[in-house]
Amino acid sequence: MCFGPFSRICHWGPLTALGIIKLITGVTLYCGSMWWPSTTWGGFFNTSFFMGMSGLTLYNFMSSMFHGPGYLPLLWRPVNEKECENLQWCGVCQGYKAPRSHHCRKCGRCVMKMDHHCPWINNCVGWGNHAHFTAFLFFAVVGCGHSSTILSFSLYRGINRTWYMYHNIQNVPIVHFGLYGLILTVFGLGLAVGVVLAVGMLLGLQLRAIIRNRTGIEDWILEKAIYRRKDTDDTFVFPYHLGLWRNVRQVLNVGCEPVGDGILWEVAEGCDQFTLTKEQLAQKTDKRHRTKLYNILYPASGAWFPITKGLRVFLSIPCTDEPRIKLKQGDVVIVSRWRKHWLFGEKIQAQLDASEQSIARVRGWFPRKCAVELVDSSSTNSQLNFQDKKLK
Repeated sequence: MCFGPFSRICHWGPLTALGIIKLITGVTLYCGSMWWPSTTWGGFFNTSFFMGMSGLTLYNFMSSMFHGPGYLPLLWRPVNEKECENLQWCGVCQGYKAPRSHHCRKCGRCVMKMDHHCPWINNCVGWGNHAHFTAFLFFAVVGCGHSSTILSFSLYRGINRTWYMYHNIQNVPIVHFGLYGLILTVFGLGLAVGVVLAVGMLLGLQLRAIIRNRTGIEDWILEKAIYRRKDTDDTFVFPYHLGLWRNVRQVLNVGCEPVGDGILWEVAEGCDQFTLTKEQLAQKTDKRHRTKLYNILYPASGAWFPITKGLRVFLSIPCTDEPRIKLKQGDVVIVSRWRKHWLFGEKIQAQLDASEQSIARVRGWFPRKCAVELVDSSSTNSQLNFQDKKLK
């Protein structure tokens, strides 16, 4: 069991990623030493280039994991108290969310300019490590592309080595594979090609986010902002789009150092620091108007695959990593999303100890057949108001 700074690396994501990096590196060096030996100038530069890509991949991977995205201090509040009305409140961190900040339930903190939580680095991607994460993806794709070339030519030479020997072709290094060497080479080639394809797509998404100066979460906010105005003459201007090169300079630089303080941001003309947060508050208000109360009639176990609730529920589980919640008979849930066999909502916690400083919000999916909708609108409004008072 790991403690201290090593606890972040003791997770299936980083351990798997490091294993893939090391395996591809080892197999490529093994094959490259036979296919193009480093005793020649070409072989020396070939090996040096690959080792450089491997080293930069590992360095940026570790940097993105340990530098982290940057977390808002607990109990954070803006200097000007009047600005609080334009900000969202985090009941877990017991503070306000700065512009572009979002709470990550896996990290348990509010993350500055949060893009997403990446299981491969066991951390969020945000303001503090976005450049390192993008560099990690870039060098991984380039390095694995190079590795795929070396392994492919090595396999070709190894499979056809008897042909070279039979025709007595000189000055061509012979690649010889044992059984385990052949298996590892084929496996390494499959991993390298897989990294080029999968990580290449993720790199494309990150570069698009940098060019637009928009995180994945902000893409969703903007989409809803445009939808809210589809039947009006009003146009929502995304406040952080500054033009191509200014957008790129917000993230990418030679040292991969974060720009600014993660709280105050340069905004487009006609916008202010709270243009996006005010839109988020408006969207939350609209969401409140759509929510409904459900009373729990049958207990929900919180299981991801609740076979006891029937085959249809089991086969139609939500394809998301959002949590499932455990509920007992008589609980009341504020439901904000609906599917045919599942509901997503937040459990109303009716009692609160006066000594408690914060409330752990209980939100997630549960089977629809466990609950029935409450149709009393006055009861609904009073329950929603009570829940808001507790959270603030």
